[in-house]
Amino acid sequence: MYPAEIVLPMKAELTDNGFEELLTADSVDTTLKNEGTTLVMINSVCGCAAGSARPGVVMAISNAPKKPDTLATTFAGFDVEAVQRIRQHLMPYPPSSPAIALFKNGELVHFVERHQIEGRPAQVIANNLISAFEQYC
Repeated sequence: MYPAEIVLPMKAELTDNGFEELLTADSVDTTLKNEGTTLVMINSVCGCAAGSARPGVVMAISNAPKKPDTLATTFAGFDVEAVQRIRQHLMPYPPSSPAIALFKNGELVHFVERHQIEGRPAQVIANNLISAFEQYC
């Protein structure tokens, strides 16, 4: 598990922008039962999370005409129980962090895996998400 002093500032990049923390399996299940759309970012300490994923998600939320009803995040290597549960909801995709999932009425409708984040600028991630929001939100 990563130390809190490293993780908390990385979590704040999302929670300061309206994302609710998912800390337990129950919080994941409760959030995904929400009617409408739910965006979940599995946050991470890696460079692609810092350079592309978190900035891309925030950019998408800030600039999209249509937005998900609920914004949520959990942190790989820190919020262990919640990450394990969200990954169950992402099957058959293999574990990936960072990763960004869009659910509609509890069903996964769009997923951005780590290999789609690595090496791509934040703007590309944002555009991908804005397109998904346009289609599903």
